[in-house]
Amino acid sequence: MRVLVDTNIIIDAIIRREPWNQEAERIFLLTANRIIESYITSSCVTDIYYIIRKHTQSCSEAKKIMGKLFSLFSILEVSSVDCIDALQLNIKDYEDAVVANCASRNSMKYIITRNVKDYINSSVKAIEAKEFLKIIDSN
Repeated sequence: MRVLVDTNIIIDAIIRREPWNQEAERIFLLTANRIIESYITSSCVTDIYYIIRKHTQSCSEAKKIMGKLFSLFSILEVSSVDCIDALQLNIKDYEDAVVANCASRNSMKYIITRNVKDYINSSVKAIEAKEFLKIIDSN
Protein backbone atom coordinates (compact mmCIF):
# COMPACT_ATOMS: atom_id res chain seq x y z
CA MET A 1 0.00 0.00 0.00
CA ARG A 2 1.39 3.38 -1.07
CA VAL A 3 0.83 6.26 1.36
CA LEU A 4 1.91 9.87 1.51
CA VAL A 5 2.93 10.87 5.02
CA ASP A 6 2.34 14.49 5.93
CA THR A 7 5.02 16.61 7.60
CA ASN A 8 3.28 16.64 10.98
CA ILE A 9 3.44 12.82 11.25
CA ILE A 10 7.15 12.81 10.36
CA ILE A 11 7.89 15.46 13.00
CA ASP A 12 5.75 13.68 15.61
CA ALA A 13 7.95 10.59 15.26
CA ILE A 14 11.33 12.27 14.96
CA ILE A 15 11.02 14.67 17.88
CA ARG A 16 8.75 12.32 19.83
CA ARG A 17 5.97 14.87 20.06
CA GLU A 18 3.38 13.61 22.51
CA PRO A 19 0.69 12.39 22.43
CA TRP A 20 1.07 11.55 18.73
CA ASN A 21 4.56 10.05 18.67
CA GLN A 22 3.63 6.41 19.29
CA GLU A 23 1.34 6.19 16.27
CA ALA A 24 3.82 8.10 14.11
CA GLU A 25 6.68 5.86 15.23
CA ARG A 26 4.60 2.81 14.32
CA ILE A 27 4.21 4.19 10.78
CA PHE A 28 8.00 4.43 10.62
CA LEU A 29 8.23 0.77 11.72
CA LEU A 30 5.68 -0.35 9.14
CA THR A 31 7.73 1.50 6.55
CA ALA A 32 11.04 0.05 7.73
CA ASN A 33 9.55 -3.46 7.67
CA ARG A 34 8.22 -2.84 4.14
CA ILE A 35 4.63 -3.49 5.15
CA ILE A 36 3.71 -0.15 3.58
CA GLU A 37 5.41 2.06 0.99
CA SER A 38 5.70 5.51 2.53
CA TYR A 39 6.43 8.72 0.70
CA ILE A 40 7.02 12.36 1.53
CA THR A 41 6.97 15.23 -0.93
CA SER A 42 10.07 17.10 -1.97
CA SER A 43 8.29 20.29 -0.97
CA CYS A 44 8.08 19.20 2.67
CA VAL A 45 11.73 18.16 3.00
CA THR A 46 13.01 21.65 3.76
CA ASP A 47 10.30 22.20 6.38
CA ILE A 48 11.20 18.91 8.06
CA TYR A 49 14.90 19.79 8.04
CA TYR A 50 14.23 23.25 9.48
CA ILE A 51 12.13 21.88 12.35
CA ILE A 52 14.63 19.12 13.14
CA ARG A 53 17.58 21.53 13.07
CA LYS A 54 15.73 23.89 15.36
CA HIS A 55 14.83 21.03 17.72
CA THR A 56 18.34 19.50 17.82
CA GLN A 57 20.22 22.82 17.61
CA SER A 58 22.66 21.04 15.32
CA CYS A 59 23.06 21.09 11.53
CA SER A 60 25.10 17.88 11.53
CA GLU A 61 22.55 16.05 13.69
CA ALA A 62 19.70 17.31 11.50
CA LYS A 63 21.51 16.09 8.37
CA LYS A 64 22.10 12.68 9.94
CA ILE A 65 18.40 12.38 10.81
CA MET A 66 17.41 13.48 7.31
CA GLY A 67 19.70 10.80 5.83
CA LYS A 68 17.95 8.14 7.91
CA LEU A 69 14.57 9.55 6.88
CA PHE A 70 15.55 9.34 3.21
CA SER A 71 16.61 5.71 3.65
CA LEU A 72 13.07 4.86 4.85
CA PHE A 73 10.78 7.16 2.89
CA SER A 74 10.76 7.71 -0.84
CA ILE A 75 10.55 11.30 -2.00
CA LEU A 76 7.90 12.35 -4.50
CA GLU A 77 8.90 15.21 -6.73
CA VAL A 78 6.52 18.13 -6.75
CA SER A 79 6.05 19.18 -10.34
CA SER A 80 5.10 22.49 -11.86
CA VAL A 81 1.79 20.85 -12.80
CA ASP A 82 1.18 20.02 -9.12
CA CYS A 83 1.75 23.67 -8.22
CA ILE A 84 -0.41 25.05 -11.01
CA ASP A 85 -3.25 22.55 -10.61
CA ALA A 86 -3.27 23.07 -6.84
CA LEU A 87 -4.56 26.59 -7.46
CA GLN A 88 -7.78 25.08 -8.84
CA LEU A 89 -8.41 22.72 -5.92
CA ASN A 90 -11.02 23.60 -3.33
CA ILE A 91 -8.45 23.33 -0.52
CA LYS A 92 -7.84 26.47 1.53
CA ASP A 93 -4.18 25.92 2.39
CA TYR A 94 -2.11 26.06 -0.79
CA GLU A 95 0.66 23.86 0.63
CA ASP A 96 -1.91 21.16 1.43
CA ALA A 97 -3.39 21.54 -2.06
CA VAL A 98 0.04 20.91 -3.58
CA VAL A 99 0.50 17.82 -1.39
CA ALA A 100 -2.99 16.56 -2.31
CA ASN A 101 -2.32 17.06 -6.02
CA CYS A 102 1.04 15.29 -5.76
CA ALA A 103 -0.60 12.39 -3.89
CA SER A 104 -3.25 12.08 -6.57
CA ARG A 105 -0.81 12.24 -9.46
CA ASN A 106 1.28 9.49 -7.84
CA SER A 107 -1.66 7.19 -7.03
CA MET A 108 -1.33 7.24 -3.26
CA LYS A 109 -3.94 5.27 -1.32
CA TYR A 110 -3.99 7.68 1.64
CA ILE A 111 -2.51 10.89 2.96
CA ILE A 112 -1.63 10.21 6.60
CA THR A 113 -1.96 13.43 8.57
CA ARG A 114 -3.22 14.99 11.77
CA ASN A 115 -4.96 17.68 9.70
CA VAL A 116 -7.65 15.62 7.97
CA LYS A 117 -9.97 18.62 7.75
CA ASP A 118 -7.39 20.45 5.65
CA TYR A 119 -7.69 17.74 2.98
CA ILE A 120 -11.48 17.42 2.99
CA ASN A 121 -11.69 18.10 -0.75
CA SER A 122 -8.68 16.00 -1.74
CA SER A 123 -9.22 13.22 -4.26
CA VAL A 124 -6.88 11.09 -2.10
CA LYS A 125 -8.44 10.23 1.24
CA ALA A 126 -6.74 11.90 4.20
CA ILE A 127 -6.63 9.75 7.29
CA GLU A 128 -5.29 10.13 10.82
CA ALA A 129 -2.50 7.80 11.90
CA LYS A 130 -4.70 6.08 14.47
CA GLU A 131 -7.38 5.28 11.87
CA PHE A 132 -4.74 4.12 9.38
CA LEU A 133 -3.21 1.77 11.94
CA LYS A 134 -6.61 0.24 12.62
CA ILE A 135 -6.93 -0.52 8.89
CA ILE A 136 -3.46 -2.12 8.85
CA ASP A 137 -4.21 -4.17 11.97
CA SER A 138 -7.48 -5.47 10.50
CA ASN A 139 -5.72 -6.87 7.39
